[in-house]
Amino acid sequence: MLKFLFLTVSIMFSKNNWIGVQLLLFLSSFIFGLFSSGGFYMGSLGYSFGVDSISYILILLSFWISSLVIGVSQKVQDALNFTSLFLIMNLALLVSLVLTFSCLDYLLFYICFEASLLPTLVLILGWGYQPERLQAGTYMLFYTLFASLPLLVSLFCVYKNSGTLIIGLSYISPSTSVGHVVWYISSILAFLVKLPMFMVHLWLPKAHVEAPVAGSMFLAGVLLKLGGYGLIRVLPLFVKVACSFSWVWVSIGVVGGVIVSLMCLRQTDIKSLIAYSSVAHMGLVLCGLMVFSWWGLGGAVTVMVGHGLCSSGLFCLANMAYERVGSRSLLLSKGLMNFMPSMALWWFLLSAGNMAAPPTLNLLGEISLILGVVSWSSVGCVAVGLLSFFSAAYTLYMFSLSQHGKFFNSFFSCCSGKVREYLLLALHWVPLNIMIMKGELMM
Repeated sequence: MLKFLFLTVSIMFSKNNWIGVQLLLFLSSFIFGLFSSGGFYMGSLGYSFGVDSISYILILLSFWISSLVIGVSQKVQDALNFTSLFLIMNLALLVSLVLTFSCLDYLLFYICFEASLLPTLVLILGWGYQPERLQAGTYMLFYTLFASLPLLVSLFCVYKNSGTLIIGLSYISPSTSVGHVVWYISSILAFLVKLPMFMVHLWLPKAHVEAPVAGSMFLAGVLLKLGGYGLIRVLPLFVKVACSFSWVWVSIGVVGGVIVSLMCLRQTDIKSLIAYSSVAHMGLVLCGLMVFSWWGLGGAVTVMVGHGLCSSGLFCLANMAYERVGSRSLLLSKGLMNFMPSMALWWFLLSAGNMAAPPTLNLLGEISLILGVVSWSSVGCVAVGLLSFFSAAYTLYMFSLSQHGKFFNSFFSCCSGKVREYLLLALHWVPLNIMIMKGELMM
């Protein structure tokens, strides 16, 4: 595992070579992909770092998304806008993500989990679009730190109780007392905010709207997955009390997902719409993790990977339209099919992935999650059905409003995409559709 960490750190020394960094990141993805980790056991152990099948697929996703981020941020290089610092921030974020997903110690995991906040904040404040990025950065900082401090205290209590913080060896005596309930909520609150769960999600749309395309792709592609991964690692400590409170989280997940889906149907800012759709998808992931079943766990990991590729591609498309039209408003940029007809196909393909159409990875994950939730409680059928229906509804709303209609300048077929942009979109879409053939990596 350490060889991949050293490889990631060494890429920083190529910070002045934009193409070189991107090629090295793609090479890292390819090399790491050769070391497939099968089963839910830890491998490649050494110096408190190792991977199992969940952390393996999320590290691979981190490498892949970071290489695509460098490719899509060509405008930063063209404007010579602190190019070296931009690359360093992206690579520092990648290093913190790889460390977080490969930690075998809870305290080290906490430190790396918090370390990913700083490069994200610098990306939003340094390369954001509007003055409101200061407010968005403050929201994200305070939401995350406010929820993370109880987690640190909780980890000290785990160490006092079990004498170790190694994942898999730490234990807590099973109980449903009030003290254990407070301990349990303190331990998972940071991950619920990062996921984000409905009611603690307000920082995410603000951060997405004000972030540059690199920040949005990292947020949607990988950073939200830190919340789900943290729940996977921490929940086994609190099995008894967590099973008692499963109904609370499942209720918030599905009902919140339906409410957020209805909010998506009222959005006019395309980045805000995609950000709210992430909250709806992550609500279903929360349900899958909280029902403690193999269907739920496998479906949650699959949806996290599929959503990372799909929503990152949608933010990439939204940025391409924004660079040409100069607005993110669906009311101003409608009729893009007339303006950029060659991009309409990619809008359709990624929108189909967002609504979990076959043969995307999202379909496999959502079927598993629906089976897990419905087998846990048949009452969930109605809410999960509504969530799936409205998920398709707001995706069709986004596609039809942005592609159809009359473009405000009445231009026709005057703007085609670049080869680099088609390549980036293909590198989002192809893994999203072919990874369903390797579902055993996640299931």
